[in-house]
Amino acid sequence: MSCYTQPFSSPLTLLSSSRTFSSIQTDHYHPTPFQKYAHSRPLATTIPVPSLASTSPGTPSAKPLSQDSWVESLRSQVRSNLFRESILTYIQMVTLAGISPDNFAFPAVLKAVVALQDLNLGKQIHAHVFKFGYGSSSVTVANTLVHMYGKCGDMGDVYRVFDRMIERDQVSWNSIIASYCRFQEWKLALEAFQLMLFDNMAPSSFTLVSVALACSNLHWHDGLRLGQQVHAYCLRTGNWRTFTNNAFMAMYAKLGRVADSRALFEFFEERDMVSWNTMISSFSQSYYFLEALLFLHLMVLEGIKPDGVTLASVLPACSHLEMLDRGKEIHAYALKNINLFENSFVGSALVDMYCNCRQVESGRRVFNGILERSTALFNAMITGYAQNEYDREALDLFIQMEAHYGISPNGTTMSSVLPACGRCELFSDKEGMHGWIIKRGLERDRYVQNALMDMYFRMGKIEISIYIFRTMEVRDIVSWNTMITGYVICGHHDDALNLLHEMQKVETEKSKDGDFQDENRVLLKPNSVTLMTVLPGCAALAALAKGKEIHAYAMRHLLASDVAVGSALVDMYAKCGCLNLARRVFDQMPIKNVITWNVLIMAYGMHGRGEEAFQLFKNMSEGDKSDGLRPNLVTFIAIFAACSHSGIVDEGLHLFHRMKEDHGVEPASDHYAAVVDLLGRAGQLEEAYELIKTMPSEFDKIDAWSSLLGACSMYKNVEIGEIAAKNLLQLEPNVASHYVLLSNIYSSAGLWEKAMDIRKMMKEMGVRKEPGCSWIEFGDEVHKFVAGDISHPQVEELHGFLETLSERMRKEGYVPDTSCVLHNVDEEEKETLLCGHSEKLAIAFGILNTRPGTTIRVAKNLRVCNDCHAATKLISKIVDREIIVRDVRRFHHFRNGTCSCGDYW
Repeated sequence: MSCYTQPFSSPLTLLSSSRTFSSIQTDHYHPTPFQKYAHSRPLATTIPVPSLASTSPGTPSAKPLSQDSWVESLRSQVRSNLFRESILTYIQMVTLAGISPDNFAFPAVLKAVVALQDLNLGKQIHAHVFKFGYGSSSVTVANTLVHMYGKCGDMGDVYRVFDRMIERDQVSWNSIIASYCRFQEWKLALEAFQLMLFDNMAPSSFTLVSVALACSNLHWHDGLRLGQQVHAYCLRTGNWRTFTNNAFMAMYAKLGRVADSRALFEFFEERDMVSWNTMISSFSQSYYFLEALLFLHLMVLEGIKPDGVTLASVLPACSHLEMLDRGKEIHAYALKNINLFENSFVGSALVDMYCNCRQVESGRRVFNGILERSTALFNAMITGYAQNEYDREALDLFIQMEAHYGISPNGTTMSSVLPACGRCELFSDKEGMHGWIIKRGLERDRYVQNALMDMYFRMGKIEISIYIFRTMEVRDIVSWNTMITGYVICGHHDDALNLLHEMQKVETEKSKDGDFQDENRVLLKPNSVTLMTVLPGCAALAALAKGKEIHAYAMRHLLASDVAVGSALVDMYAKCGCLNLARRVFDQMPIKNVITWNVLIMAYGMHGRGEEAFQLFKNMSEGDKSDGLRPNLVTFIAIFAACSHSGIVDEGLHLFHRMKEDHGVEPASDHYAAVVDLLGRAGQLEEAYELIKTMPSEFDKIDAWSSLLGACSMYKNVEIGEIAAKNLLQLEPNVASHYVLLSNIYSSAGLWEKAMDIRKMMKEMGVRKEPGCSWIEFGDEVHKFVAGDISHPQVEELHGFLETLSERMRKEGYVPDTSCVLHNVDEEEKETLLCGHSEKLAIAFGILNTRPGTTIRVAKNLRVCNDCHAATKLISKIVDREIIVRDVRRFHHFRNGTCSCGDYW
């Protein structure tokens, strides 16, 4: 192992090196850095600098300055932060005045080197240390050298200087431990701390601060154990100060023990600005956003004025809670204190806050108002654009960042702009961006890898995303969340749930094995993003048990109050058929945003409870406007859908015609499509067709024509159906559902030849019909059934049960509706085909595998056909079960021979 990575071998020999200090001296002594400062023009200063004339031997009256005068002048300049001037004084003292530097001069000039971050100059000073005989005689000078190399970025020389020290004091050990921490060599820092104790050197408060930092960067199990031991030592020896308490608070928070951090904060009364900032930052980083805002309030009450760190730490809480008004108050405070507003961290946090609250223009105004633009500020603005899908603006700013401002993008920049690349249709060379990343050497950056996975998912190239994920050296929580999100986006909901299970299994197994040695390992603990990402998968598969398990996890880890998680829980319960539980979660949420309201309005609509949905809409639109909560585009889509499923035609039409005047929302193409569906479902096909003809020419009419075609299929209207299909096939010739619906219209009308022509056209175009598919959750698994599929292990038992059940249903008056079989075959074969519909197989599976009285919940990817609807009503009565079926449009609650939709769907 090299001296840069080799751990301490024993308390006697800290490290070994093949190079000697004499070789270092000859290798690194170059005059160039001294010449650079000697020829630079000194800045004006009021600090007295010895005149060169006073040291000129040719002037009889000249009185040479003493060594003490030179050294004091040098030290005075360093104390006044005149570092370049102090270097020039040092050069004049040594080269012109012939004064030898001593153990007071070297620490001063080395401090100037650290401030200037000039490693080459530092190495020349190091050579002077040997030249003038202080290489081994002064522990103070040696300590300053260790500090200089640690600060200027050469860990190898830190090792070598420390190893050659004959005498070491407390400062020596503090310097080496701090240097290890600076280079993120956390384990070596702790080994050095152990050797310090073996050397009978008592740690100081500064030592403990560095050790606490090292503990906080270990795996949480080891870090917490060692950190608690160090904390106990600190308390036992009475070696605690305010800054040590701050270090331990930060350590506990980073190791996931925010409650311990808060207890320590409240236990000690001697708190300073750093104490408050540490707690507020810890709360924000641990997603305890309400607590972060509470502590800001308490801080102000204590009479402590927030600084830049405070604002940069608390603004993310406003951002995540979407508390725009509170964020604006903080912005106003920053504007009153101009040094805060010009702080790049505060500026970046303000941009992030406004963009997260969907005030992108305000975020850009903040960006434009900051003259000193850093990489972090550009990253915040690019991220804000990308998150709000201002993809073109994100890409433009990314290009300007380097082309016009000369700021090189880093891994964070790339991880921010890649989502915009994936979505932006105008940006065609998406794989080229991947190549650019490789050329810049960023392809191993974990954050860039996460963003690349997301981009390829959005491009539909799932296999590339999986390859990147499986070949990552270290996967963090974002990596897993990205994969889960990608699967959900691509409709692979079962893969998303399986990956969540794998994620938890990996963490559990490694914890059981005691695998805490990998310093790069990160804790795979599902966070709010994981939950809000995977819950739609539970909703899509009607996996209620898994959804409840996730809800319980959210409650245990205080994540249920997060507005995004709460909204996802409302959606999950509603789509699993538990509308009452959805409403309960909604009512218990401390903060609701427009998405939360939209989800519940949509839920009531899908369950056929249009009146309640309308009442919710009124409550939302007539509520307190101070929180910025107003109906948006999606709200009106949700309420029109609710009206459609409940047959509330007149109220829906009135709202459509008044939405701009009463609510300031301009009707968009999606609203026209929703109202076409409202009219079409009510059988008003002519009115729906006329509404489409009134749509502005620039609007996308695909969804409107699709809604009309679906209504024509429902009411078997060939004439208007052909018009709708003709327009759709021109706009989307590769979408199977358009062909299928037109073929169904022809088949229902007995126009078999036309139906066959449409199916032949589909085949020639290479368009394939999506097979009917249903899901039902049982135990820890989601069982999938496809129409006509015989692969399920219980398939024979299921078909036998359905045949027996069919006989009982016939006695109850059931007559198979063979018009739902749109094939030109005999009636007996049609009845056989009906028996194999996926929802019937799923219902049969539920009846056979669950206890009597258990509610059966089934999800289907297509609309429930008339025959299955009629059959399920009778099945619910015969087996005395509630059967909840969610099709692509709405919910059907079957109970005691009736359906909640009232046969209107």
